[in-house]
Amino acid sequence: MLIGIDVGGTKASALLVDPTTWAIVGRELTTSEGDGPALVQNLAAMVGDLRKHSPEPVRAVGLGIAGLADRSGTLAWSPNLPGAVGHPVGPGLERAVGLPVAVSNDATTATLAEARLGAGRDCDDFALVTLGTGIGGGFVLGGRLHTGANGFSGEPGHMVVSADGPVHLTGHRGPWEYYASGNALGRLGREAASTGTFPRGIQLAGSAGGITGHHVMDAVAEGDQPAQAVFTGWCTEVARGVANLVVLLDLSRIVLGGGLADVGEPLRAGVAAALGGLMPGADSRPVVDVVLALMGADAGALGAALLASDPA
Repeated sequence: MLIGIDVGGTKASALLVDPTTWAIVGRELTTSEGDGPALVQNLAAMVGDLRKHSPEPVRAVGLGIAGLADRSGTLAWSPNLPGAVGHPVGPGLERAVGLPVAVSNDATTATLAEARLGAGRDCDDFALVTLGTGIGGGFVLGGRLHTGANGFSGEPGHMVVSADGPVHLTGHRGPWEYYASGNALGRLGREAASTGTFPRGIQLAGSAGGITGHHVMDAVAEGDQPAQAVFTGWCTEVARGVANLVVLLDLSRIVLGGGLADVGEPLRAGVAAALGGLMPGADSRPVVDVVLALMGADAGALGAALLASDPA
């Protein structure tokens, strides 16, 4: 058996996985808050609980973590887990549980899950773009998961798309995730409401300042045209970053995942419709396939289990 763990900014989820079928046979959840030693202790407790109930021995653990995890398993940088930065999370967990531990970025492990089990199974060159509070991602190039020189590949949300844009939490101006994340959709809704062009948002949220991306999508589902205009503008911003990835890497498919993928077909269609107009030479390129991720919220942990099965 294998254990895959997905560590986010506030919680960590672990799956016990049967590698013969990739069926999930057990789950655990814990907090990821606190410093590095506390995080390792909480992760080790989850591993221990899953091992107690495993029908077969567990042979390895995979860890997908929000941030830059280097090849030694140390969390080098993470705005979401500041207390654990600099801590050797992977080696510490290995010592605590007595099992091999493979470590990578959480969006990279989600990409591995989509490549082996989900929307990227038949594609040698694709990117997973995860749309949530921020934007994460991962790349399969030439049929292989691309991790980069240091294991840090897969941070497309930090690409600068407007050098004159606002300062982001990273300290840099105008990154893609400022314009195209779930937080960005809510901000666009608030801006529209404050100028009087999205009154339904105020009705749903109670105030212009209370509007979130959920309110925008609720209004879109009702057929509200101002909400649709906000959503279309946001899809264009998503497509702008996607176009950069396609132009840079000559991708044949974009897989849209993360919490915003729950929007479904309107998201896929909106991004696909805007994409062609944002790429130089679009008329001379094959159409890029834009699809929705298939692995859902378990993608990061399932991919971590896959990483544990074959760390190389």
